[in-house]
Amino acid sequence: MADSKDFTAGVESNAKKSPRRIVFITRRTSAQVKAETEDQIQTFPEVLFRAAIAIQVLAIALVWIALVFNAPLEGLADPSHTPNPAKAPWYFLGLQEMLHYFPPVVAGVLVPGLVVMALIVIPYFKVNIEAEGLFLKDRARRLRIFYLIVAALSVFLLFFKVYAAFVPTLIMAAIMLLAAQSSPQSSSAFRRYLAAKPLSYWVMTWFLFELVVLTAIGTFFRGPGWSWVWPWQGS
Repeated sequence: MADSKDFTAGVESNAKKSPRRIVFITRRTSAQVKAETEDQIQTFPEVLFRAAIAIQVLAIALVWIALVFNAPLEGLADPSHTPNPAKAPWYFLGLQEMLHYFPPVVAGVLVPGLVVMALIVIPYFKVNIEAEGLFLKDRARRLRIFYLIVAALSVFLLFFKVYAAFVPTLIMAAIMLLAAQSSPQSSSAFRRYLAAKPLSYWVMTWFLFELVVLTAIGTFFRGPGWSWVWPWQGS
């Protein structure tokens, strides 16, 4: 047996593989710690290099588009002859469309204020990105809450005659009902995908759906006096 001064007794570091094995480690060496490292990539220079390439490709594409296609510019601005309709930039057309239905305080102050407030408050809460599906637990109770919210939102939109937002809401409600009838063991991959989505996914999807629809209506379907026109008809 080796001299007791040359060895010390200890537990191996890989406790999952051999939790009760006693090993002898010389004082001139250290214990080997086994750990699985995830695939990682360095921020500098790898990610920075990729971002620089993406910026260059985007710049080349924008320059090429500017050279090939004429910009849809109108004449010089004349304060005595304002266009009809006077449309905001495309990224504000969803908000301008809401002003057509709701009072200015609601569409111009309350709704944008709530969105900005949510963006400020959300980082201070622990948000579980990999949350479980909305209807996988307490399905009956959550369905009752879901029906109540959809009914209240539908009455609110119909009261103000916001049909442009009412139709997307019904579509999202139908998709969520399909998710409620699905499970992770469903034969269809699409239904398994829907069943696994949490509440945050549905709220964000509904918000983006409404934003796209309202922006598209304000861009293509609004004519003089903000009246409804078809894109192929003259304004």
